[in-house]
Amino acid sequence: MPSIDYIKLDQFLKQTQAAGTGGQAKLMIQDGEVRVNGEIEVRRGRKLVTGDRIELGDQIWVVDLAALD
Repeated sequence: MPSIDYIKLDQFLKQTQAAGTGGQAKLMIQDGEVRVNGEIEVRRGRKLVTGDRIELGDQIWVVDLAALD
């Protein structure tokens, strides 16, 4: 199986269960609630790579593509 090179921000939020649906993830991103590496990110298709830091409220994740299915 080929390794994953990236995951899109909205997909990441769904996979980590920070958002229940893609629509919810889209709204959270568009409303400026999500930070990637300390910067507000409003593009739901932002490509995340291993080591990227995602912040949503008081929750913080560090992307680890090897750990994702």
